Amino acid sequence: MGKTEIKTKATDVSVADVIAAVPEALRREEAAVIDAMHRRVTGLEPKMWGPSIIGYGSYDYKYDSGHSGTMCRAGFSPRKAALTLYLIGNYCKRQDEADALFARLGKHKTGKSCLYINKLADVDLDVLEQLVALSWDSMNEVYPT
Repeated sequence: MGKTEIKTKATDVSVADVIAAVPEALRREEAAVIDAMHRRVTGLEPKMWGPSIIGYGSYDYKYDSGHSGTMCRAGFSPRKAALTLYLIGNYCKRQDEADALFARLGKHKTGKSCLYINKLADVDLDVLEQLVALSWDSMNEVYPT
């Protein structure tokens, strides 16, 4: 099967321009906070992945089905409905640590590998940064560079 064409890939679109174009002022401010957090944790400058994901680093994956591709190691999207942070789904060997952090985070929802936050005021930013760091470390364990 090999690499199939995926829609979400790195682009040369300016991250600063994308954040500046977010219609709601509060969401723009929150995006700047989340961007700064990811830069601290990853030590990397972001790139746009597709039209709406601000991503840091990249990794190549291949599923047992043969499907493969490249995606950002960490990222977020300042969506209107919620800030969406892309985290590794199962935290590998550190699920207990992740569960303890989620319990202290504040108001949020999770998907398979997404964290949804309506507004940053609803969560503890220190705990959020620890979750981003845990996800980053776990990604680097599963997909070494």
